Amino acid sequence: MQAAFTDHELLAWLEEQLPVDRMAAIEKALRDSEPLQRHVALLARRRDQGGHSIGEIWRRLRLSCPTRADLGSYLLETLDADHAAYVAFHVQTIGCRFCLALLDDMQQSQQRTPERETRRRKIFESSAGLLGRDASATEADSFQE
Repeated sequence: MQAAFTDHELLAWLEEQLPVDRMAAIEKALRDSEPLQRHVALLARRRDQGGHSIGEIWRRLRLSCPTRADLGSYLLETLDADHAAYVAFHVQTIGCRFCLALLDDMQQSQQRTPERETRRRKIFESSAGLLGRDASATEADSFQE
């Protein structure tokens, strides 16, 4: 069973950086195979002993992941074509779970709900009142000088 997964995939599984279906396949195989469990434990020990290859650093720091601003611009469709193609490849083809989760969170925060609209209106009204008072006080102060 171990040969079905590369060490690279198993390390990515440890970091939760695989698409959901591949994560599930590895987890199922781990439940059924003690040799695979031992191999993953060995990989984890090696990883945690401080090996610092460029690939490991790249994966751990998720250097290929777009920034939050890039993902927001992707949602708004304001990225240039090449950059948008990269982000699409990263989230749709690679299936980066971190970026997919962030995109999902951003999409949910864009949805308008009655509760959110009520909260937004109350904040605006209270801020407008405070700003109006500050402006009036500033004008009154300037006339007194």
